[in-house]
Amino acid sequence: MTTSDDADRDPVVRRLREEISDNDLTIVNAINARLALVRRLRDYKASRGWDFVDQAREDWMLAYVTRANRGPLSAEGLRVIYEELLDLTKREVAGEAERTETAR
Repeated sequence: MTTSDDADRDPVVRRLREEISDNDLTIVNAINARLALVRRLRDYKASRGWDFVDQAREDWMLAYVTRANRGPLSAEGLRVIYEELLDLTKREVAGEAERTETAR
């Protein structure tokens, strides 16, 4: 029987884990970049008195990324991740706005 220690020492396991970690950092960096862009968009829209959330745009984006998805992520999995990403983005941007207002 193979133990966890054996897997930890296996060069293929170590290499794949390193690649997974690198991908995780790429995801975190991409989310942070997305948050910065959304913050800029929110500020711009607010300066013009426009609503921040645009449900039609969110629906379009989900359809867009679904069409672009080549798998192995399922359409349902993509929908779940994208909806959570949108919710997270709104919470983070709203939380940042609240922190900014509190600091003033």
